[in-house]
Amino acid sequence: MGFDWPALMRAGMGGLGLSPDRFWALTPAELALLLGKQGGQVPLTRARLEQLERAYPNKQNEAEYGE
Repeated sequence: MGFDWPALMRAGMGGLGLSPDRFWALTPAELALLLGKQGGQVPLTRARLEQLERAYPNKQNEAEYGE
């Protein structure tokens, strides 16, 4: 799968107003950041942490703290 260079160029040079040399100096990750694309995973929420704790209880902590 390749990049849609025409669309990226329109977004970078047209939408963001980057000069061609600034556009081509960016890494794909930097361009994605400038375009507002989210990278990586969603931060862990308290609810998700509690769900993981229930699914994978820490037996060592239970013994240490008498839970």
